[in-house]
Amino acid sequence: RILARLQFPSASTKAKCHDALLCSQHRGVPTSGQMLLRAASKVGVLPSRRRPVDAVARCFSGFAYPEPRPGVPWAKFGFSLTTRETQMVSSTCVSGQMWSECQVEPYGTLTLEPAATILNYGQGIFEGIKAYRTSKGRIVLFRPQKNALRMGDGARRMLMPPVPTQLFLEACSLAVRENADWVPPCGQGALYLRPLLFGSGADLGVKPSSHFTFIVYVSPVGQYFGPGSGGARMQLCKDQQRAAPSGQGHVKAVGNYAQCFSVQRNAKADGFSDVIYLDVTGEYIDEAAASNFFCVDSNRVIHTPQLGSILPGVTRDSIIQLVRRLKNEDIHLNVGKVSSQVALNSTEAFLTGTGAGITPVEHIASEEEQVTFAETPGPVTKILQKALSDIQLERVQDTHGWLLDPFVEPAFGRDSYMEPTF
Repeated sequence: RILARLQFPSASTKAKCHDALLCSQHRGVPTSGQMLLRAASKVGVLPSRRRPVDAVARCFSGFAYPEPRPGVPWAKFGFSLTTRETQMVSSTCVSGQMWSECQVEPYGTLTLEPAATILNYGQGIFEGIKAYRTSKGRIVLFRPQKNALRMGDGARRMLMPPVPTQLFLEACSLAVRENADWVPPCGQGALYLRPLLFGSGADLGVKPSSHFTFIVYVSPVGQYFGPGSGGARMQLCKDQQRAAPSGQGHVKAVGNYAQCFSVQRNAKADGFSDVIYLDVTGEYIDEAAASNFFCVDSNRVIHTPQLGSILPGVTRDSIIQLVRRLKNEDIHLNVGKVSSQVALNSTEAFLTGTGAGITPVEHIASEEEQVTFAETPGPVTKILQKALSDIQLERVQDTHGWLLDPFVEPAFGRDSYMEPTF
């Protein structure tokens, strides 16, 4: 099994490793992976870029994580498609059949018929995941199992075949390995992964597609609101609603985001960074255009809207779990309805998301009231920022099991089954 996962420069080299295995057997030595890999390392065999190795193989094959690409202005990156010099991973499925094996190809254009279901009826969902280069020199993905679960839930809601968790993680791991030199240096950003699932078959009529495509493409990114940005300036939006009760606001569907463009443009023209949507009553906070909302009152109670019509964010879930474990910080949590008045009377606020990370809010304004926070980020926000980044960058031990190393064979269901889903 280990032989199959190693890249041999020649047939003779592979034969030498095989001979070492046979010699071990004749001498009565246990034929372990360690013995074989010691022989492999002596003849210069390295792990395949396309396939992960197990932990034992990595120890004995001279493995090293790829270095960041030289000459890249990492510090200037915001959140955008910063390069097209990357590789993407794809898989396809015909309705009622199994997903194909993952294929790797250069990032580029797709071929779709005008009648493709995604173009006509918006049958598509996506995810966002980040890979970090850590303080230990490793490259890790942050909680991709949760994204796999959420994409599965969304696929069932949109009548698409769910991408199996194992295939999802294999595709994301492969995308990282193929683009490892685009993972920024530790603390200077992340490699953003965008898994897409959509109906690619062509037909007329309001019905599910017959063919489906799953793609993972990547881009290195920096701060969400641009390099050097401090706190976000947010405008409460009553004129439009992001989602309706019993709708699909909890699904990361492609159609949930285009509707935000006009209100975002108007808010930015007025000097705001983004908008915070209110629910259909116009009284309670829903979420921002592409991130979840948190605010902190004077008693150090963190308030965040309950699930239902909002997206069950992976970063949101991580923050909730971290707060419950910060027993020595005198921080409390309230998950439920959050009125606009609670937000305007809070002492600090922040946004969470894979793209946004934990972004402090500097200013919130409605048509009638506004608040500018005295300290941005506030003390509670700072504690949570540090707690989360310390885990992501391996400055502390990952006791939650949230990090997945794409260069080592993963335990596919680990995060999925250790904790309840959202």
